[in-house]
Amino acid sequence: MKIKIILSVIYILFLSNSNLLSDENNKTLRVGLLAPLSGPYSEIGNSLLYSLQLALEEINDENVSIVPRDSGFNDEEKLTFAINEMRRNDVKIIIGPTSFEEFDKVKRYNDLIFISPSNINPEFSNNIISIGVSLDSQLSALSDFIKKQKKTKTVIMYPKNEYLDLIEKKLENIGLENVKKFIYSPNPEVLTGEIETLTNYAQRKRNLELRKKIFEDKEDEQSLKELERLEQLYTLGDVNFDSVIIIDFGSNLKSVLTSLVYTDVNQDKVLFTTINQWFDESIFYENTIQNLFYPSVNYKEFKKYNNKYFKKFNIYPNEITILAYDALGLIYYAWKKNGKINSINDFIFKNKIKGKIGTFSFKNGKVTQDLDIYKTDNKKFIKF
Repeated sequence: MKIKIILSVIYILFLSNSNLLSDENNKTLRVGLLAPLSGPYSEIGNSLLYSLQLALEEINDENVSIVPRDSGFNDEEKLTFAINEMRRNDVKIIIGPTSFEEFDKVKRYNDLIFISPSNINPEFSNNIISIGVSLDSQLSALSDFIKKQKKTKTVIMYPKNEYLDLIEKKLENIGLENVKKFIYSPNPEVLTGEIETLTNYAQRKRNLELRKKIFEDKEDEQSLKELERLEQLYTLGDVNFDSVIIIDFGSNLKSVLTSLVYTDVNQDKVLFTTINQWFDESIFYENTIQNLFYPSVNYKEFKKYNNKYFKKFNIYPNEITILAYDALGLIYYAWKKNGKINSINDFIFKNKIKGKIGTFSFKNGKVTQDLDIYKTDNKKFIKF
């Protein structure tokens, strides 16, 4: 209850302070926040508002202010009202919307610029720039990593769900030559059988049984030793791939990893990778995998931001709020560099931009992040 009261006070102060809305001689920068400050996703929206308060304190420029407005959830009327209110208050650039589904609704406001934490489409889209950790950037980092590990036979695994078409489009430019795509059921009961087929599990089990029969009736020392060795195995023979990329999260990801281990995929020979997991510590308790690699944002800065946020608000932030934090820094950089912000083209920079999550590139109408590779090791995230 205390947190909700504080959030409400901050929101009211932002709304009521007329000094935040003055813009004489174009010497001030007003940045809108379009986020669900009410409804089922209000926790995310208010966490975004907190993150911008932190960023504002770090910028420490009295000429910069935040104008938050409530977009609600899947509420076009509230979204439209919020945007029109910001326009009346001379806001020209807005952090939001948070959801890709709302992009079509804000495209018609071509006098405004939107910086969204969404990661669906990293390409500049009319008046929208998405700075989320895109699948494009993640796949690029994984492709480079797999090549450096000298792996040449990669299986890319992803579920049959509403993102299927999007994933397959992103895979068109994967940058790996010998690739096999494997689409699996999100139903764990079906998944295990599918991965048994992928790994040729039944045949490898038969190979082991046939090999053991050769030595079962022999009494010489060498045969007995070989039989003893075979008794320690579950299958015989390698799978026909040396690396996997699993595009999934949470319990679904854990089910895939468990099935791969169950079908006796040798972790010393096969490289296990997945996409950005935002340093989800629950993966430490997935005992089946020794080493799991994935691309992500700068871990030290991520932890530093989380701790700073917790120290001030006594609650940990939603992970995507660090993107809003970086967004305000990016907007401020463009404003200081250009003297003002007139269009989306003011965000095309020759050099890379360093933020809390890492390094951004804004070239050829596309946002790209330089991501590091991390691995889970002994309940720690280790930069590889």
